[in-house]
Formats: sequence, C-alpha cells, structure tokens
Amino acid sequence: MAASDIVVIFDFDKTIIDCDSDNWVVDELGATELFNQLLPTMPWNSLMDRMMKEQHSQGTTVEDIAAVLKRTPIHLQIIEAIKSAHALGCDLKIVSDANTFFIDTILEHHGLQECFSEINTNPGFVDEQGRLRIFPHHDFTKSSHGCDHPSCPPNMCKGIVIEKIQASLSMEDQKKTIIYLGDGLGDFCPSLKLGDGDYVMPRKDFPVWDLICKNRSLIKAQIYEWSDGEEFKSVLLRLISRIISIDGNNANANIGQLYSVDCKLNTMALTATTGHEAFPQALPVLH
Repeated sequence: MAASDIVVIFDFDKTIIDCDSDNWVVDELGATELFNQLLPTMPWNSLMDRMMKEQHSQGTTVEDIAAVLKRTPIHLQIIEAIKSAHALGCDLKIVSDANTFFIDTILEHHGLQECFSEINTNPGFVDEQGRLRIFPHHDFTKSSHGCDHPSCPPNMCKGIVIEKIQASLSMEDQKKTIIYLGDGLGDFCPSLKLGDGDYVMPRKDFPVWDLICKNRSLIKAQIYEWSDGEEFKSVLLRLISRIISIDGNNANANIGQLYSVDCKLNTMALTATTGHEAFPQALPVLH
C-alpha cells in the first residue's frame, strides 16, 4: 500500500496539543471563576461563546487570544510526527470538539496547517465587531445529530463524521486504511466505526482507552496505545511503515517495536527470528 492510501485522523485537544484548548484559553485569560459559575447553566459551546463575549467587553482582543493559543503546550515530537506523516504522503485530517479559530491558530503557529486536508470541528470566527464567535458543529437546538451513544456530546458525534469520511473514501479507486488517534470519551464512537483493516491509537489511561479496554469485543480495528509525544511519534510512524511494508510484501523492513493495549496487564511484544524487532500482535478482539 502506498502512503497516500493511509488516512490518519487526529483528535486535537489532549492528542495533538497536551491540554484542552478551551480550558487553556479561559485559564490563561483569568476567566476561570466566571466560567465555572456559568458552566452548570448552559451548553459548552454556548458557554465558550459567552466567555469570548465577556472577554471582548473587557477589552481582550482577538490578537490577545491568539497569543494565548500560541503558548499552548505541544510536544515537539508530535509536531515532528505530523510533519513526517505528511511528508510520506499520508492524508491527514482532524476531527475535534475544539473550534476552527483555536485549531487554525495553533497549527499555523507551528507550521502544521498545510499538513491537513480536512478539519472537522465547531465553527469559530471573528465577527464584524472583532469578537470571536463560537458555534456548535451540529445545531442541537434544532435537531439531534442522530447518535444516542452516551459518549457523544449533543453538538458533535465524531462517529457520524467518520462515517462521512469513510463514504467519501469509498468512492476512490484505491482502498484506504484509516488510523485514528484520540483520548476522550467522544473518540470512542468513531473507534466503533473503524473496520478490520483499520487502526485506532487511544492515549493510555485517558477516557477512550478505558472505554476500549472495557469494550474490546466492539472494536474491529487493531488497537495500539500511546502515552506521550515520544510514543505518539514512534507508534504512529512505525505503524505507517508496517502498513506500507505488509502490503508491499517487504518482510525485511525494520519497523521497530510497538505495543498493543495492555489494559493494565503486562504488555506483550514479539521478537522476529530475523533479528529485527517485530511489530507485536494487536489486541485480540471477539467478533
């Protein structure tokens, strides 16, 4: 398989960046107390829009918000991994419950924006008054998005987004392989949509990892965990190499060692008789 037939789909908060971008902006702007007061009274997207209104009324500019976003913590090796996957020819996409303004600002700051062919998230834009507006990906005040899985918030079902991506990919001549990376509850539903030839990379000890560990039999994709930026890079790039090597019958490719989800058990790795470190068996699932 060519790298161009590999589609890597990333969550953003706590996956590409090492924090929740909404919380980061609210905390850095000194608005945490008001945010916590209003949180029980309105949906999350409405609350973030309200917080941006409050900040605007206090004289906070879009440039001030952008400066905060440029300080968002992100691991250098995650930046390197994204650039490497893009350079190899993989198709990179984002499916996130953040918003376009936050994501675009951070990606542009780190020279990553051109790496992604598609970003699915909540709309965020600057209006004619210079105020940042944030709206839900799906307007749940008018209708439900149609997914009743308890891990999906009302404004966005990532599983539905993945199904739309899969439908688009199915119209292309070459079969595509999806690698999905995420950390949160909302990343469980899209993991359920992946097929036998796909891969999911949950962040270890985060909510989606716990859900996958408890529901192994529901996951058709092969599962490989990661914990930090270093593992993000090593697992993702070696997984891409594995996909290319297996389909290209390149048995001698040195793809290094990866770990399947241990779910609080001892992790198992296999060693090849050729002397190369082997890619371990993925987490077994029941069908």
